[in-house]
Amino acid sequence: MNRFVCAAFALLLTTAWAANAQPQPARITDQDISDAYIYLLGRLLVTRQQQLDFQEGFKWNELVHRKPGAVDWPNPNLDVAYSEAWVAVDDSSCTIVSLPKVEGRYYTVHFLNGWGETIANINERLFPKRPFGEFAMCLRGANVAIPAGATRIDLPVKYSRVLARVELGSDPEAAIALQHQFKFQATGAPKLPDIPKTPIFELETLPGVEAFEAADIALDSEVDLSVGLEALGQKARAIAKAIKDPAERARVDQVIRIRAFADLGKAGAIIGHGTVQNGWARPGVVGEYGLDYLARTLVNNGGIWANIKPEVLYYRGSLDQAGAEISGDNVYTLTFPKDGLPAQYATFFWSVIAVDGHRFRVLPNPINRFLINNQSKLQYGADGSLTLYFADQKPADAPDGNWLPTPKGQKYRLTFRFYRPTEGVANGTYYPPPLVKR
Repeated sequence: MNRFVCAAFALLLTTAWAANAQPQPARITDQDISDAYIYLLGRLLVTRQQQLDFQEGFKWNELVHRKPGAVDWPNPNLDVAYSEAWVAVDDSSCTIVSLPKVEGRYYTVHFLNGWGETIANINERLFPKRPFGEFAMCLRGANVAIPAGATRIDLPVKYSRVLARVELGSDPEAAIALQHQFKFQATGAPKLPDIPKTPIFELETLPGVEAFEAADIALDSEVDLSVGLEALGQKARAIAKAIKDPAERARVDQVIRIRAFADLGKAGAIIGHGTVQNGWARPGVVGEYGLDYLARTLVNNGGIWANIKPEVLYYRGSLDQAGAEISGDNVYTLTFPKDGLPAQYATFFWSVIAVDGHRFRVLPNPINRFLINNQSKLQYGADGSLTLYFADQKPADAPDGNWLPTPKGQKYRLTFRFYRPTEGVANGTYYPPPLVKR
């Protein structure tokens, strides 16, 4: 073999070796898929609800006043009258929120971004000197004229979800009258977005690989303001490209159903990175999540539109004193000592509801009683204690107002709320007493 042929052969070998030595894209691991799926699902739960809202007839910058109890999303609060809206602002238009004077009852106008993160509240906690009148919700940095005397509040995003809450209390008709005095009006004609077309799914049947088909739409339509989570968005987009290969698509779907669903289920017991005591789970973060995308997704799934801890805190009960799952086949009691009554841990009110473990909706019962709260006709023990009863039939020794019907033959969860929590609930040192199975 002459030296020219040898040289050509050597060059060919070198080229082939160099091609094989080029760094190949890293294989997307099962953990990457699970993490990216859980992250993306938090956004898809919001776009799901947004699509349902606009299909129902929502219009931008217009409040929809709900009748008490007439909402269809997870863990509804039956203590308040809800009003809902989607708000659009931009460099040329603000939205004016007009509020009546509300005294002696809880209320707030709560704004959230497209990831379910709280971005503003309007109430007397934040505006003690002037908690009523006109508030101008404007895009941060926008040079827009607003009505004289209006309080300007800057929003970090152009589009937001709003929940206004007014405590029903002892006079629901007065609360409803106040609710209908809450008004929204845009100062101009803001540019309106296209509603993201992402999967609309049932909460008990979460999407599989099709979630990643909507990744670009979901992520392009709303920036995640949480600094430090950018890599998860990039992973979601990379997986969206990878599933164009049929074999990879099948693998990703299998990993979601086996790994991601299991990761969600395991984390659900403590609401992400929360804590459990006496059988009650307390979230570590709620309403403002920072880097805890896991908790954000779990809350969006089990109680969408959650507010921040200074406004309300939820405890979730799913276990009895012995650590067994609570069931409508059993009778349970929950006893608060005289020096630990629930009212002392809430500035405004407390309540407890029973919800199913999949859709997180209140459970039907023959007498249409869905909660116990500070307005129930409660009876206290001779020693000043308070005992609540949970059973499908009222126990003989239970005062009627202390009993919440629960569904026979079905497991369920309790949600215990403290509105405007005080010390103990606010600082995380308090947990409700354990549920005792009779």
